[in-house]
Amino acid sequence: MTIEQLAIFIAVAERQHLTQGAAAVGLTPSAASAAIKALEAFHSVRLFDRVGRRIELTRDGMAFLEEARQTLARIRQAEQALNDLGGLRRGTLDVMASQTVANYWLPSRLLAFASAHPGIAINFAAANTNDVAEAVISGAAELGIVEGHVDAPVLAVRPIGRDRLVAVSVPAVALAKPRFSDFRWIMREPGSGTRAEFVAGLLGLGVDPATLTVALSLPTNEAVLNAVLNSDCAAVLSEMVVAPLVAAGRLAILPFQLPQRNFSLLYHRERRPSAAVKAFRDLCLVEGS
Repeated sequence: MTIEQLAIFIAVAERQHLTQGAAAVGLTPSAASAAIKALEAFHSVRLFDRVGRRIELTRDGMAFLEEARQTLARIRQAEQALNDLGGLRRGTLDVMASQTVANYWLPSRLLAFASAHPGIAINFAAANTNDVAEAVISGAAELGIVEGHVDAPVLAVRPIGRDRLVAVSVPAVALAKPRFSDFRWIMREPGSGTRAEFVAGLLGLGVDPATLTVALSLPTNEAVLNAVLNSDCAAVLSEMVVAPLVAAGRLAILPFQLPQRNFSLLYHRERRPSAAVKAFRDLCLVEGS
């Protein structure tokens, strides 16, 4: 049974007239008659009787008509759902981002996307870079956005922005200690993109990370900031994270030149992205170009 056969049967049954029913679906009477006969023959049931010069639904035909109507309506609803998904009138955007991106770079982009596509539900979560990559690999998130380097062959990695890491401490401490080794450090947790990029930056400067005195490792930028503000320790964080506190004079940027890093989109190479993900990915790529 095909969708076309269903539509032909309903059109003829509702009019009790072969020619009018055929015209309603854009077919010749012979083509409509052949479709109905094929449907009857395949299922071994008679749907119409010819009574004089007209046709009537049989008892079986009457019983089948309502089922056919409901089935065709569900098919039309499914077609409309696909059209809505493709046209971004409905759907879901599943995105996970590492903390610096999630808290400072991403919200304005998500707001712009939500304003442009109000029918799309946004499922958003924050985690560290390693956890974001694992979520995209497993399928728990369709799209990831991270800072720093990700080495996973199954993931496509597309740069969408730039960020600068800076070392900071309270101003009095910054004036007294000229070298990395002079400070005690508050670090982000293992798996954090910020931590990984800091370590890579140290190596690039010829500094052995093992020589640093690490006072504490903490799981969020905010926790690191609070620890630094209330201690003689230093930390490395995104310039976006520390900017308000530097402007207010509560933190000072230390004179250590650390490399810039990318913000990157992550998506699985072997999974076809949804229309919502493609649209959000394009928005990010255009803004990052």
